[in-house]
Parts: sequence; C-alpha cells; structure tokens
Amino acid sequence: MTIAHPPLPYADDALAPHISAETLQTHHGKHHKAYVDKVNAAIEGTDLADKSLEEIIRHAESSGNKGLFNNAAQSWNHAFYWESMSPSKSAPAGDLAAAIDRDFGSLDELKKKLKETAVNHFASGWAWLVAKDGELSVTDTHDAGTEATSGTKPLLVVDVWEHAYYIDRKNVRPAYVDAVVDELLNWDFAAENLARDGVWTYPA
Repeated sequence: MTIAHPPLPYADDALAPHISAETLQTHHGKHHKAYVDKVNAAIEGTDLADKSLEEIIRHAESSGNKGLFNNAAQSWNHAFYWESMSPSKSAPAGDLAAAIDRDFGSLDELKKKLKETAVNHFASGWAWLVAKDGELSVTDTHDAGTEATSGTKPLLVVDVWEHAYYIDRKNVRPAYVDAVVDELLNWDFAAENLARDGVWTYPA
C-alpha cells in the first residue's frame, strides 16, 4: 500500500488573503509531498509496506527510527493541518462550544492560549487543541512531534514551521498565527474530531 499525498480540501487560493496560493502550492505541493515520498521510499519492500500511516508512526517511534518517524509524522501532521483550516469562517457550537467555555472560560481565552503557544514555541513545531478524557487543552510539539499517537484526541493544529508562513509573512510569525486562529480555523472539523470515537485517520 502506498501512502497517499491527499489533495487540499479547497483550492490553492481559497485561504487568501490570509495564506496565499503560492504558500499552499509550496507547502502542500512540495514540503508535504516530500515527506510522503520519503515515507514511501523507506517502506517499499518492507513489512511496513501494507501498514497505515498511523501504524508506521508508532513503529518508527517505538523502534527509534527517527528518520522514518520524522517523515511519517510530518505527513500526518500536514494532512491534519489542511483540514484544520477552512475558507468558510465558522464558530464553535454544541458540545464543542460547551467544552471550550468549561475548560477555557470562553472562546476568546482559548484563542489567546492557542496564539500564545504558537507564537512562543521555540523553533519549528506545532500548536494543538486536544481532548483527553473529555477535557480540552492546548499543547505544542517540537519538530515532527505529533498528537496522532500520543493518547490524546487532536481537534485542530497550527503549523509553526517557517515554511508555513515565510513566503507571505517573512519572519513575522505572530501575524500568521493571528490570521489562522482568528480567520481560518475549521471549528466544524474540531467538533467532528471531538465527537468521533477514535482519532482522525490519515486519508488512504
């Protein structure tokens, strides 16, 4: 089984002016694709060739295969990141809205925490909204670190690698983070993840 490079769930220019078509073409079409291609090259002809990406991540992590882990986890994180954004602005509702109010006090407080975590994260990584045992929290992971196999349930993620924003924002990460958190987060996707029995799975 070949690990897929899933298409974006919207057009290249759908997130403009917050994220440009050039950024998405480079980020999705080159960076994400490169991670997927390296995973497929590494698993070809091995016992991992018919495994899911989640299984490959777990194997790489448990066996200490850092190169495979980095490319597999980055493939998963990027696919989840594309889904975490939407050109159609939404707002939390139902169980998700209630959980946000319970665990953060308000949506504004959640956004503030997510922005602080993303902006203050040193070097490359990811800022996540996750659920564990029904409770919401904001976490961050370094480099290729992922919440896909950590025992939490990821709801949304913000990519804070420089390639996510450098074309549009140069080194001004806060402007990029503000745009994603305030204008692009896909709260419908977060609600689906909160309601699902397990963790979102990478597209086959």
